[in-house]
Amino acid sequence: MFAVIKTGGRQYRVVPDDVLEIGKIAGDVGTIVQLGEVLLVGGDSPVLGAPTVAGATVAAEVLQHKRGPKVISFKKRRRKNSRRKRGYRDEITVLRITEILTNDNKPTIGPRPKREKPPIAAPVDGDDEAPKAAKKKAPAKKAVAKKAAAKPRAKPDAKKAPAKKTAAKGKKVIKSEA
Repeated sequence: MFAVIKTGGRQYRVVPDDVLEIGKIAGDVGTIVQLGEVLLVGGDSPVLGAPTVAGATVAAEVLQHKRGPKVISFKKRRRKNSRRKRGYRDEITVLRITEILTNDNKPTIGPRPKREKPPIAAPVDGDDEAPKAAKKKAPAKKAVAKKAAAKPRAKPDAKKAPAKKTAAKGKKVIKSEA
């Protein structure tokens, strides 16, 4: 079974256990909200609304409220040193669809319980049998291959003459005739 709902000026096709982001609606995190503008209920015998289906609602659990991505508008006028930059962020509510209700029924499924971390038992003083944290073993040393003996360099018999210095750029060398 699926439904088409309308909220915040947009239409969404939803099925149970869908997660969707819509414009911000009232409701605390973890509560069940009912969305009443159902345009279509599909399934074996689809029901179209005119404009909405009478007695149909969609129950959803509020997962979180957050801010959406930043939207920026930028205008610039050529050669006039004039520019304008404005931005905003939408407020978003994340929902999980729990069930699609017809005939003015009330939601039967409540919010999902939050996962709790299992408590860690604190070690008691004087208890030697308590499990100790595993010590990290040092990695085994790898055998290092010895480098081949370096070849001796051939010594040149004649020494090279020092390089000639060039004139600095931008300076003219003037030779005088004497």
